[in-house]
Amino acid sequence: MYSHGMSTSERLIESTRELLWERGYVGTSPKAILERAGAGQGSMYHHFKGKPDLALAAIRRTAEELRATAERVLDGPGTPYQRIEAYLLRERDVLRGCPVGRLTMDPDVIASDELRAPVEETLGRIRERIAGIVEEGKRQGQFASSLDGAEIAAAVIATVQGGYVLARASGSPAAFDTAVRGLLTLLAPQHVGPDDHPA
Repeated sequence: MYSHGMSTSERLIESTRELLWERGYVGTSPKAILERAGAGQGSMYHHFKGKPDLALAAIRRTAEELRATAERVLDGPGTPYQRIEAYLLRERDVLRGCPVGRLTMDPDVIASDELRAPVEETLGRIRERIAGIVEEGKRQGQFASSLDGAEIAAAVIATVQGGYVLARASGSPAAFDTAVRGLLTLLAPQHVGPDDHPA
C-alpha cells in the first residue's frame, strides 16, 4: 500500500490521515493505525507521544495539503471570477467529503483546541484569500462595489462544505454541482446592455 522507501513515522501519519477521513477520531484506534501502516506494536509510541500527538501531525498534514491545493488554484491565471470559478469547479472526491471540513463534525477534534487549530487556520486562510480576490474584482469593476469580500468568501466556503453534505446525503455528486452552479450564477459579472434597462 505504501512505498518501501516511506519511513515508519510517515506510514503512521498517512494511515492516520486516511482513517480520520473515513472513521473520525474516535473510530481511529491505535490498532487500526498500526494495521494499515504495516507497523509493529509499540512503533507509534516510539515516534509519537500517543494517538493525540499522531492525530495532530496527520491533521496538520491534511490541512497544509488542502490549503496548498486551494492557493494553487486561487493564485492561478484568469480574472478574479475565473479563479473563484476554478476553485469551486476543481476536481474533488465529493462523496468522501472534505478531509478538513469533516473534522469539524468530530466532537473530539472540536473539543481540543490543539486539534481544532489547524482546521480553523486552514479554512480561515482560504477564506482570506478568496476575500482578497473579490476585492480585487471589485477594483477591476468585475464585481459590484456593494459586495463584501469577507461575506462572499464565507459564502464560497459554506457552499463547498454544504455541497459535500448535500452530496453525501443524496449519494450523488450532482447536489454538490448544483450548489456550485447556483453560487457561480449569482457571482457572474453582470453585463447590462442598453436594451436591458427597465423602461
